[in-house]
Amino acid sequence: MYLPIHVHSYYSFLQSTLSVERIVQKYKELGARFVPLTDTNGMYGFVKLAREAESLGLKPIYGAYIDDPTNKEKYILIYAKNMIGFSELCLLISKRHLEENFQLDEIVKSISENIIIVTPSLELLKQLPPGDNIYAELKPDKNQKYNTKQLYQYAKSSGYKYVASSPIHFEQHDDYLFLKILLSIKYRTNVDKLKTDERIDEEFFFKDEKLWNRIWKNLPEAVSAIDEIVDACNVELKLCDYKFPKFETPNGETSIDYLKQLAWERLNQLYQEITPPLIKQFEYELEVISELNFQDYFLIVWDIVEEAKRRDMVYIGRGSAGNSLISYCLGFTSVDPIKYDMYFERFMNKFRKDPPDIDLDFSWKERDEIIRYVFEKYGYSKVAMISTHVTFRGRSAFRETAKALGFSEMEIEKYSKMIPWVNPAALPNIVGLKEKFPESQELPFDEEPWKRVVDYASKLTGFPRHLSIHPSGILVAPDRITNFTALEFANNKGLGLIVTQPDMYGVSDLGLVKIDLLSQRSLGVLRDTIKQIEKNENK
Repeated sequence: MYLPIHVHSYYSFLQSTLSVERIVQKYKELGARFVPLTDTNGMYGFVKLAREAESLGLKPIYGAYIDDPTNKEKYILIYAKNMIGFSELCLLISKRHLEENFQLDEIVKSISENIIIVTPSLELLKQLPPGDNIYAELKPDKNQKYNTKQLYQYAKSSGYKYVASSPIHFEQHDDYLFLKILLSIKYRTNVDKLKTDERIDEEFFFKDEKLWNRIWKNLPEAVSAIDEIVDACNVELKLCDYKFPKFETPNGETSIDYLKQLAWERLNQLYQEITPPLIKQFEYELEVISELNFQDYFLIVWDIVEEAKRRDMVYIGRGSAGNSLISYCLGFTSVDPIKYDMYFERFMNKFRKDPPDIDLDFSWKERDEIIRYVFEKYGYSKVAMISTHVTFRGRSAFRETAKALGFSEMEIEKYSKMIPWVNPAALPNIVGLKEKFPESQELPFDEEPWKRVVDYASKLTGFPRHLSIHPSGILVAPDRITNFTALEFANNKGLGLIVTQPDMYGVSDLGLVKIDLLSQRSLGVLRDTIKQIEKNENK
């Protein structure tokens, strides 16, 4: 049975109508034993793929579509065979986004045996030696018929493997207009003005088994190659298997011993009398930290706090870290948890395996400086900002859909004002606006042509649009971050800020640990006020 291995989700950003969840469900409905994901230059949906595939008993196939920046028609599909290949996949995607002079022709020459390459490009294929990991991608679309024939003839005569591939960008033929709307938003045009090179073939959807069998009936070996690729790909992502960065202690002590030493010294400074209950709480917290293997995390936060003190920065620890005696001793917070009888288990306990949530507020004037310190101290290859996935909300989905369908700005402006800024999770369907919001009562969404706009805008609500930067999350990894996930520039590339492709939830599921360094404008105001008072007093 033929099943596609070239599949795009909505994490190809306005090039697919399919969520990761829907793709996994569809493959289950088709009776598949596997489910692939090959988003454009990205691994944004890998964690969702892992979770959803596991829940439905399917084998996830982690891949990506990597194109050439100077020629988007030239691309490769790459699939990770194992965890080494997975790390290589993350690195290749990162290079595609971060290297100014990225050249696909050069990249393909350096790919190892831990990766499978599939390409429809005859030019690229000729640069690669025939082997078990190299396949020509044979596509049945009418626009590429001649090229596919040439590719097949060359592959067969030159000893290359080839695989049947019908790319998937939408679920069924009726969804093609929705795909055109997405493409119109991407290219800032409308559905009637999409250029040929901006379109996606209208045949790139899931077809029934009979039609696919008819398409590939003369090339059974190309269909069999799909099973070869699936069998060769055996990546097991261990979600929530935490990977803590290593803190280098000054004299080679173990991390837990050094943490105990630092905390004990400060404990004796903070308390006049070291009572048995105080020692008991101190040792209990250290035991929990050690058992959960969080000692290096605590030391890195301590190091950041110490550097802030050395630079005379204003900072405040917030959140449940204030419930911890060890946090108090390390200077994360100035609140005495013993004096106020605060409950440590709200912050950490043996039955909660998630990393502790330690938030540090800095002046908005000084936060960038302390972040730069973290990058310099722990290495630019091991530190990154965490992304957020910016999604379409009700109003933006309505505006963009209406523009794509050719409505004038005047018409769009008139009705978009009546749509409140609504979180997609709170109101996933624009149709429900009238029931909840008085300002939406006059919306003519039950009548054409606006009914069609709303139908498509409702589908668009919640789709990812681009990446932004998490307001506080910074990631410190034990090794190169690209061993675990891919990186790219945030939406404003000019700022030079590099972010993880997964958001904070995906990063956490991958077992990577974030530190929250927040920007607090009021701290800057307080600092300026104190300085001005001191200046006035010294006059």
